[in-house]
Amino acid sequence: MPTVYLLYCADGSYYTGWTSNLEKRLKVHQSGRGARYTRSRLPVRLAYAEAVSDKSAALKREYQIRRLSHQQKAAMAATYHE
Repeated sequence: MPTVYLLYCADGSYYTGWTSNLEKRLKVHQSGRGARYTRSRLPVRLAYAEAVSDKSAALKREYQIRRLSHQQKAAMAATYHE
């Protein structure tokens, strides 16, 4: 199932992405082979995740989250419990 996720980076920034396999994607990010943005901001940790119905919904939700302010992303992360 597609999942939109928010990573908290070592420099205090957030990275937003989507994947069809969250566990595998997190391992890739944490190993330094993920997105260029996160490679220089290791370690990263999962701050928020949200399952969506399909790829189209994932892309739309990813765009919505990317447009949020840092404070709004922090508030989302504060409500997330794995």
